[in-house]
Amino acid sequence: MFHIILLAAGLSRRMGADNKLLLPWGNKTVLETTIDNILAAQMGHLHIVVGHEAKHIKNVLKNYSNRQLLPPLSLPCRQTDIITNLAYEQGMTTSIQAGITNIDDKATGYMICLSDMPLIAPSEYRLLFEHFLEISKKDKKAIIRPIFNHQKGNPTIFSAFYKKDILHLTYTEGCKPIVQKYAKHVYEVQMPTESILKDMDNREDYERLLKS
Repeated sequence: MFHIILLAAGLSRRMGADNKLLLPWGNKTVLETTIDNILAAQMGHLHIVVGHEAKHIKNVLKNYSNRQLLPPLSLPCRQTDIITNLAYEQGMTTSIQAGITNIDDKATGYMICLSDMPLIAPSEYRLLFEHFLEISKKDKKAIIRPIFNHQKGNPTIFSAFYKKDILHLTYTEGCKPIVQKYAKHVYEVQMPTESILKDMDNREDYERLLKS
């Protein structure tokens, strides 16, 4: 089973008083839009990791908890669950680890997604997923990373080979040390749009993305 870990636990400090994930995006929130795009890609089991303002986030997510979706083709049913990271203030890595901890050893890979990237289309998530499926047949240590115009973006996919490495990370801001250590197993995927570069750290970013 393939697993998606969606990081929705951050403090959102640079957005001021607002939680960026709860800002409006069309008739939804930023978070809901990102989730719906991931689910529409029909890749695997989605784990949403919450922390900061968990009560408010969970209220938005109540329609996603234990949601079963019809399987496409021969792929198994998808399920969505919500994981609370009590150590979220210690950095992004703790949220990734909280997600990984809840995944059994039958996993094939993990896609690490950011919640503040509502412009990434389902087809773009699917493109990365399909590259992973193909490349991992030959390289069980595959790491898939999207790029656009030579710039690295998100999300990144890690083979399940890296479970122990991820759980033992002390670096607080993600899996960069693993990517560096296993550079020969990193496969870059050219993406059709720059959406994989477009997250939102502050109000200016949010306003700019709304106009995209």
